[in-house]
Amino acid sequence: MAAPENKLAFDDGWQYSPAPESTGHIKIDKRYELFIGGKFVAPEKGKYFDTINPATEERLSRVADASALDVDKAVKAARKAYGPWSRLKAAERGKYIYRIARIMQERSREFAVIESLDGGKPIRESRDVDIPLATAHFFYYAGWADKLEYAFPGRKVKPLGVAGQVIPWNFPMLMASWKIAPALACGNTVVLKPAETTPLTAMKLAEAIADAGLPPGVVNIVTGAGDTGAAVVTHPDVDKVAFTGSTSVGRVIQKALAGTNKKYTLELGGKAANIVFADAAIDQAVEGIVTGIFFNQGHVCCAGSRLLVQESVADEVVQKLKDRMETLIVGDPLDKNTDIGAINSASQLKTIEAYLAVGQEEGGTMYQSSCAVPDKGYWCRPTIFTDVSQSNRVVQEEIFGPVLAIQTFRTFDEAVSKANNTPYGLSGGIWTDKGAKIFKMTQSIRAGVVWANTFNKFDPASPFGGYKESGVGREGGLHGLGAYLKLEA
Repeated sequence: MAAPENKLAFDDGWQYSPAPESTGHIKIDKRYELFIGGKFVAPEKGKYFDTINPATEERLSRVADASALDVDKAVKAARKAYGPWSRLKAAERGKYIYRIARIMQERSREFAVIESLDGGKPIRESRDVDIPLATAHFFYYAGWADKLEYAFPGRKVKPLGVAGQVIPWNFPMLMASWKIAPALACGNTVVLKPAETTPLTAMKLAEAIADAGLPPGVVNIVTGAGDTGAAVVTHPDVDKVAFTGSTSVGRVIQKALAGTNKKYTLELGGKAANIVFADAAIDQAVEGIVTGIFFNQGHVCCAGSRLLVQESVADEVVQKLKDRMETLIVGDPLDKNTDIGAINSASQLKTIEAYLAVGQEEGGTMYQSSCAVPDKGYWCRPTIFTDVSQSNRVVQEEIFGPVLAIQTFRTFDEAVSKANNTPYGLSGGIWTDKGAKIFKMTQSIRAGVVWANTFNKFDPASPFGGYKESGVGREGGLHGLGAYLKLEA
């Protein structure tokens, strides 16, 4: 008997009832294997792990736990496919990438629902932001596949070989697209390792890749935890490493690659300053602050997790921010009215709660909205800290949750000094009605991406990356192509 129209059906007969706006038959398999050489294959050691719905703490599926043996098999498949794929006419490579994008587009609703189930993010964000943007990256790089010589005039362009790619849990589909699409456009083959807490959309992407008819071994997806990622990064036959994740892991990867000939890009942590001047449109700025820190539960490396507000308007901004926070709904990620979903995992919630305690112990004043949260699952109300100094840990360290540290400033130079006074340099935001002030501030902030009178806006043609402990290299745009090429005179 078929599942009712508004059920998510599982192979073992268990069914999940989403909110009415997420109706339709979305199937999640009881178990997922590794995607190697164009086929779904069982792991060599027969091990699997659970992937959990953070909003309910219930198991969604079991996923293969790849060992070093499986990674080696995937790299060999990628190496075998590299020769034919790199020699294929560039226009033909572009057609394959375009075909993947079209299938993603056709299955966008399925990807969005599973992304929210597995990761905890609100369906509005998965449906309206993450999946469309991930698809746009495939379309964008499909168009560049046969134009690489125009992208880098006067240079000879050659692919690197096998790319080992490790992605995080906060934007699973988007990060997969950032990694896979440019690599394929440049003629490389791929071994991708998704995060262990959010593997399901990567496996659905593997299905789309198989259905697109991509030659076997061009893209391989191996699931697992840290050991699996380490096996990908350190494999001797991997030519390029692309990693997005924490700064601490990025340091380990940098040390592991020292002395090798591997090319690498590392997109790491951030502690962005969102700077509001007295001449800003305050109501617009408050909305930008909310987007900057509470989007995706604050699980964003470029989140505006520090607010620097000019002293003369600080009280007004903070009060309006508190009022706006009271309107935010924390709850079921599949409810279209939800603003803030579930924290990605029990471990991440524990980390966030530890920072809430530290912030108060160091003298900060904590304010949380009074909204109700579900009894089951991993939840954190939107939170702000005032009365904090530059040395406070909630100001200096990446929390990766819906927690905002607020400081004030008097002068332009003080704002610049405070904005730059962290180990990170990934992003920033400026709110003012003065164009000259925008240009001066963007030149003064040591950050890879700076938004003016907006926040968290992305486009496939725009490069993304940071300075200092926020990483090495750029992804997106032409920079994203260059990271996967040998450029010779």
